[in-house]
Amino acid sequence: MTSSLEALLPGTERALLHRIAVGQSEGRAPSLVGAVARGGRVVWTGSCGDVGSAVDTQYRVGSITKTFTAVLVMRLRDEGLLGLDDPLEMHLPGTGVGEATIAQLLGHTGGLAAESPGPWWERTPGSLRPELADVLGERPLAHPRGRRHHYSNTGYTLLGSLVAAVRGVSWEEALSAEVLEPLGLSRTTARPVAPHADGWAVHPWADVLLPEPVEDLGLMAPAGQLWSTAADLCRFANFLAEGDERVLSAESVREMRTHAVPPAAGDWDSGYGLGMQLMRQDGRTLVGHSGSLPGFVAGMWLSVDDDVAAVVLANATSGPQSAVLASDLVRIVAQAEPRMPAPWRPLPAADPSLLALTGPWYWGTYAYALRVIEDGGVELQPLRGAGRGSRFRARPDGTWVGLDAYYDGEVLRVVRREDGTVSHLDLGSFVFTREPYEPGDAVPGGVDDAGWRGAR
Repeated sequence: MTSSLEALLPGTERALLHRIAVGQSEGRAPSLVGAVARGGRVVWTGSCGDVGSAVDTQYRVGSITKTFTAVLVMRLRDEGLLGLDDPLEMHLPGTGVGEATIAQLLGHTGGLAAESPGPWWERTPGSLRPELADVLGERPLAHPRGRRHHYSNTGYTLLGSLVAAVRGVSWEEALSAEVLEPLGLSRTTARPVAPHADGWAVHPWADVLLPEPVEDLGLMAPAGQLWSTAADLCRFANFLAEGDERVLSAESVREMRTHAVPPAAGDWDSGYGLGMQLMRQDGRTLVGHSGSLPGFVAGMWLSVDDDVAAVVLANATSGPQSAVLASDLVRIVAQAEPRMPAPWRPLPAADPSLLALTGPWYWGTYAYALRVIEDGGVELQPLRGAGRGSRFRARPDGTWVGLDAYYDGEVLRVVRREDGTVSHLDLGSFVFTREPYEPGDAVPGGVDDAGWRGAR
């Protein structure tokens, strides 16, 4: 395939610009910028209202900060400095809520209250909350831990303090050295750096403005402090899709994009992973985060399957639906210019023993097919209708481990007879044979010796 796919088609660009123009007008935002990335690079930017650069103007991104904080925590896990199932008390003692695990805090299931009990923390200086006890208050828990998803800004305050305690430097220093600098996010900062938008409140019943205060959030900074640009957030979204060994592996960011707990009842199209919001829309899975602080709203969504990321930033306290707009930008590009499939190429080598395992297998009377994929892996998929299919990664001991769906984490192994020939496949105790219920096969419960028969 030799054609260039870097630029979007004019019709797609106009649809994107129209969408953000409608969003800015209906949302009554002083300014609004949007950007789309594909193939790891920004392929479109647009702006409406009073803004100099759609690419380089900083906006405050609110809770998108949480995803950056989660990346720092996952780095500590990958370095072996903590475990996700560790109680917070092991690494940050004395909080009073230390029984919550790190994974529960990342996924907002630690039972903590949503907000700090003091004055509205987003519009007041962090100096009013100098200690964690001031952030948590006298009743820090709203629910039993581990029982339900309950979004918590105080939980991410604890995670930021955890990073500082384990690293021995501030959350801001760790973020700059470990994430922002390696990824080249030079326009993502804890305090605004020109050019940046000013935050405004728009009167709900008149077209007039009121400036919003810009406060340093102090200990609560890991929950919502950051300023960033559309271009930087597109680069960050690409990292969340592919990983970067200098920061986090592809496997670790994939773990972040996986549901931490089942969605709440009545909310089956959305959920939360480890520092990332998850959503199903128009038949596709979106991952990312929304954000808001007084004067600003932000949205960042990524469709890994479509290889499309979108960012929308605006400087109004309310009105623009930035997260909805960002998801619409993803949809517009994914539908108008669907992702080209990777060109088929033969595997570099053929393993005769592995090739001998390919083809049909039967779990009872359910027909499956096994095929070889890259790096010595295999794929087992039903031949008809929906079923329990999965890809498997090869392990050094000659077995394979499931990578997705029902068999995620389950072990697939070849069971051989005494003469070395293959008897069956064992997948988490399920037996797959070459024929359906062949007499003499190792089928649990046995097979009737009379074999198959017609109706009488």
